[in-house]
Amino acid sequence: MARYEAIADIMENIDEELVICNIGFPSRELYEIDDRSKNFYMIGSMGLASSIGLGLALAKPSKDIVVIDGDGSLLMNMGSLVTVFANNPSNLTWIVIDNGAYGSTGNQDTYAQKIDFVEIAKSIGFKNSFYFDNIDLKKVIKSDDASFIVYKTEAGNSTAPIIDIDPITIKERFMSSI
Repeated sequence: MARYEAIADIMENIDEELVICNIGFPSRELYEIDDRSKNFYMIGSMGLASSIGLGLALAKPSKDIVVIDGDGSLLMNMGSLVTVFANNPSNLTWIVIDNGAYGSTGNQDTYAQKIDFVEIAKSIGFKNSFYFDNIDLKKVIKSDDASFIVYKTEAGNSTAPIIDIDPITIKERFMSSI
């Protein structure tokens, strides 16, 4: 399965949740699959989707937040696992699409191929740490603790077009939706 199909699977479970999406192709693919004002498309800032999601979860505790991240971005900011766990916002669901590659920069291999993110998250203390194919995502989103999910896919990018909304408009329409 490709990342594009994984994002489509994830979005089938999204209703009113706010979605923060990783940079580059993942954002382009989400935009093509299900553009909506409650999606925040990252432009730059690799590794910070989880940090933005955490800040939003803490600022808006009545809103459910879903972060769609990548293995390469998580590797850029591994400290975010500890920070999210320490704050444990029950309204945050962090999904890492692990394709073993830096998809937006040419599909170079990541070290994610040598590690198990679910086991790392469990060792930090995440009670809700799962592989996507073992869960009911709607149920996990409503759980009482922060959730960490790994969705394994193949490397590769779709032909999703570049997002035709400028970053300021993305930010403003997202802020208006919340």
